[in-house]
Amino acid sequence: MRSDLYDAVHTIFGEQTDTQAMKAKTTWILIADGARARVLRNAVFDIEADGEVNDIVFEIEHKQLRDIMSDRPGRSFASVGARRSSMEYRSEPVKDQEARFADMLLEQLDRRLRNREFDRLAIIAEPRMLGVLRQRISPTLRQTIFAEVAKDLTKMPQQALRAAIAQLDIR
Repeated sequence: MRSDLYDAVHTIFGEQTDTQAMKAKTTWILIADGARARVLRNAVFDIEADGEVNDIVFEIEHKQLRDIMSDRPGRSFASVGARRSSMEYRSEPVKDQEARFADMLLEQLDRRLRNREFDRLAIIAEPRMLGVLRQRISPTLRQTIFAEVAKDLTKMPQQALRAAIAQLDIR
């Protein structure tokens, strides 16, 4: 009881107590591209480890541009005369899809951070996706990031993934 009260008083005054200093920080690693993501929780950096996989996996149906824009663009009449011309698309559907996926990932990570499921976050993402994540990340989540790597590791099997992360020396 005295220990809990002692910790509470020192926490109020911004001092770190022995029990707080001893608590290990929980580290998560986000590995993502434009359509897939995996969060390694309590990441084990030992290449030889054979522990149970405890990942969070996100995946959306990745559509090619030709599938998204399968219809031809519409046609319009010119304002003067009887000429017709084709209209251009006003958006970039693949980038929009990646942005929506990034928003969903960041929303999930923000929620889990509020629930105190992790303290530190490393991001390993395909370069374009890393740029999208950087633009959209909340200030609170940004404070937990200790490493960013522009590399696509999303298609690697578990054992090869551990080896690749160990080579990156993310700790």
